[in-house]
Amino acid sequence: MKIQKKVLPLIVIAQFLCTSLWFAGNGVLDNLVAEFGLTSGALGHLTTAVQFGFISGTLLFAFFTIADRYSPSRVFFFSALIGALCNLCLFWEGNTLWSLVIARYFTGFFLAGIYPVGMKIAADYFEKGLGRSLSFLVGALVLGTALPHLLKSSPVFENWKWVITATSAFSFLGGSLILLFVPDGPYRRAGNPFKLTALVSVMKNKKLKSAALGYFGHMWELYAFWAFVPILLKTYADMHNKDIQNSLWSFLIIAIGSIACVIGGLVSQRIGVKKTAFWSLLLSCVCCLLSPLFFYVPNESVFLGFLLCWGMVVISDSPLFSTMVANNAESALKGSALTLVNCIGFAITIVSIQLLNLAQNSFSPTLIYSFLALGPLLGLWALKKIAD
Repeated sequence: MKIQKKVLPLIVIAQFLCTSLWFAGNGVLDNLVAEFGLTSGALGHLTTAVQFGFISGTLLFAFFTIADRYSPSRVFFFSALIGALCNLCLFWEGNTLWSLVIARYFTGFFLAGIYPVGMKIAADYFEKGLGRSLSFLVGALVLGTALPHLLKSSPVFENWKWVITATSAFSFLGGSLILLFVPDGPYRRAGNPFKLTALVSVMKNKKLKSAALGYFGHMWELYAFWAFVPILLKTYADMHNKDIQNSLWSFLIIAIGSIACVIGGLVSQRIGVKKTAFWSLLLSCVCCLLSPLFFYVPNESVFLGFLLCWGMVVISDSPLFSTMVANNAESALKGSALTLVNCIGFAITIVSIQLLNLAQNSFSPTLIYSFLALGPLLGLWALKKIAD
């Protein structure tokens, strides 16, 4: 019990430090555009490269049962180390859009050895109360994702290369914490081999299908919203001639979701996981639909307050959907089902991010975020219709 109390904070801190790699490119996008002569569409391409890398890595790690064959702590460390080195490739003076995309792809690939493996390490220590532990781990992911924006807002990190250096150093530090202080857990056991047939199980099991579709709807909105927060803020600032600290507010809007994850986990213990996820998804859907109106509110405090609320409800259901998928999957196919649902969810983020990337050139920038409501609407229908 004593070691469990020490391990969870260490895993959470390590996840926070290492997942700062995720949006490192987004945090310094303006600098990359200026340094390498990129276009405005670079945001979508660089973000989707990380997502695609993460999907590829997750499938490969699962197929070869990497975290079962080798110590999860060592897998976590080496993934954090190589991911940090890939992140540093952004420094190369000869970079083009495609070389940056490749660097971000491999950063995402090795994030597959950090985020999912970190969850496995937690599962190896917590046979009971895993759902609460997952809410903390997802919260750490949220904070880590937001961290590059916070660094960029500080005068200390005015040079964009310091942001990249810091996130790479954080990743190495997080990996080292796991390697040195978190040995293999007492409940570690070999997982079942990865099976594509788990997809059939997902489609046949009504409750599992409901949870999966809910998760897909949630993912359609989540990463597209996160990726475009800086652009959303800039659009409002330009419309009203306001001076908004873009990087700082991007951090706050994304990071506040970590608190929401913990709150969502606590609320779900009182009213149930499915009901909590439903209300969270409903509120985020409302935010998508109302977003065009808030662009025209002249009071920036109201606009920023709205974005903070959106930043909370857009992520608070994430650990809940993971819990629902895990609880409803067959025991023998649980790992494969989680992997497949996770990968399909991240594949969906690529579509929604690229949709916004294209839409910003064809539609009013105040309207495009309402397209994100399509995902939550699907998720709400699935939770209400299929599960009943």
